[in-house]
Amino acid sequence: MFRFFLYILGVFLVSVGIFFTIIYCNLLTMGYSILDLGKFIIKTNEFWFIILGLVLLGVALERWIKYELLLRHNSKLERFKSL
Repeated sequence: MFRFFLYILGVFLVSVGIFFTIIYCNLLTMGYSILDLGKFIIKTNEFWFIILGLVLLGVALERWIKYELLLRHNSKLERFKSL
């Protein structure tokens, strides 16, 4: 249940961060350069929501990813054993 909560929170934070980052791209039409826009976006809290959300997603899916890789590895070994 806790991992499910982390997953939902991670998806929400990434969504909010990407939403505001896309909105901030409108600053390009007001005369900001790409470098100025990049500096501005990195300083905002919404950009850090993306980073935090990705970390939470990684923590929530850590065990699933490990077992998925283990299953793939075992299935490859079983094919070689049958030959």
